[in-house]
Amino acid sequence: MIFIGGGMFLAGLVMFYSIEIGQVQPVLRLIKNIGTFVGLSGIGVGVAGILLYLISRNQPPIQENFDSGE
Repeated sequence: MIFIGGGMFLAGLVMFYSIEIGQVQPVLRLIKNIGTFVGLSGIGVGVAGILLYLISRNQPPIQENFDSGE
């Protein structure tokens, strides 16, 4: 998911910066807006992938000592 999010982010950057700012044609503005959405979604997918990786790592179980210490 991390790589997919990175790819989405890069695709969004390409779509956003390939269109000049002053364009008034609706199709070009739509491509620029889609690029913004895809880029931000890619950031979210990347963060979700990092969180899933961190949560799903195998951690050693906690061993509690129930001896009374006497």
